[in-house]
Amino acid sequence: MAHYAKVVDGIVDKVITADTSFFNTFIDTSPGKWIQTSYNTHGGVHTLGETPLRKNYAGEGYLYSRELDAFYQPQPYSSWTLNETTCLWEAPVAYPDDEKYYEWDEATTNWTEIE
Repeated sequence: MAHYAKVVDGIVDKVITADTSFFNTFIDTSPGKWIQTSYNTHGGVHTLGETPLRKNYAGEGYLYSRELDAFYQPQPYSSWTLNETTCLWEAPVAYPDDEKYYEWDEATTNWTEIE
């Protein structure tokens, strides 16, 4: 079984699981295109060591870039930038590495500790 995302105007509308042969006879006249996605792909890496597919597993509401041939989440904050190698969003400041918990504060464009 494989996973397929229905992409309409660059946005994932739905994701289904189906045999690849399903699409040999499946007729879909609704707008959009079905594109295969890999449940085990995240940040351009396949978790089982196989070949990654389209940078990330697609989810409803995700975006699809034909230029990058990749799925990625919508931008979480206006200050974050898309890493085109991993297709993951990156904050302008690295997450602190001190075993505490933080949340992003867009007003200060920095991480604030959760107490």
